[in-house]
Amino acid sequence: MNYPVSINQLDQFLTQVRSIKPLTAESEFALAVRYQESGDVEAAHELVVSHLPFVVKIAFKYRHYMLPVQDLIQEGSIGLMKAVKRFDPYKGYRLVSFAVWWVKAYIKNFILKSWNLVKLGTTQAQRKLFFRIGDIGEHKDAESRTERIEKLAEELNVKSDDVIEVEARVKARDWSLNEALGDDKNFTAIEMLADDSDNQETRMMDLESERELSKATDKALKKLDDRERFIVEKRFMDDSPWTLQKLGEHFGTSRERMRQIEKRALGKLKRELSVSFTDAPAY
Repeated sequence: MNYPVSINQLDQFLTQVRSIKPLTAESEFALAVRYQESGDVEAAHELVVSHLPFVVKIAFKYRHYMLPVQDLIQEGSIGLMKAVKRFDPYKGYRLVSFAVWWVKAYIKNFILKSWNLVKLGTTQAQRKLFFRIGDIGEHKDAESRTERIEKLAEELNVKSDDVIEVEARVKARDWSLNEALGDDKNFTAIEMLADDSDNQETRMMDLESERELSKATDKALKKLDDRERFIVEKRFMDDSPWTLQKLGEHFGTSRERMRQIEKRALGKLKRELSVSFTDAPAY
């Protein structure tokens, strides 16, 4: 399979994506099983790349939010990778049916974060409203506008005031913190912001806590036998975590046996860390 390369020209990238052929159900199942059971990264790559046309199609549906389509595609691709990681081929449905929720979620989250410096969509109702606020549209008179707002509010089970508030926030424009304020224009908005950063004492306490945690973790790991420590380090501390299948092959035993040993090792660590922090002095 030819992988699309990272390039600057969107049209060239789209041309490459259009040339990608979809996987058959049998090929998709085989790749998903390989990745789930052995952590085969190449299989995961093939699953992701073969579904890029699907990501592009969804991303283009959100281009009216006036954000770079490349960014929407990138965020959607991240959602696709998350979906591949969690996809269970034995459930009986295709990856695309499972991945659509992840792709849309990542794109929508990116839009919410990028749309305005003031955070939008702080509640589930506001998130729904944000992506439906365009349904209000333009109206000739206040009566028809009010009617449409009330209908949308009823449909989404929110208050009409919530619809009006979110619409106002969506239409609001970001403004620079360096903009001059006051009658004499002698100070800026940024000068009025409170400094919410931690003070020196708090930072020192946080640093000391991190040191204590590191020491306690090292001490707890020493309570494990060599095999348990190896499993914990490879599963949770390695830059490329090992799968249980890979550990089983390394030790010449089954995946289930590795899971049992891992569970036992984590139990030991939890007990040791509990003792360490119970005995630790309070700050």
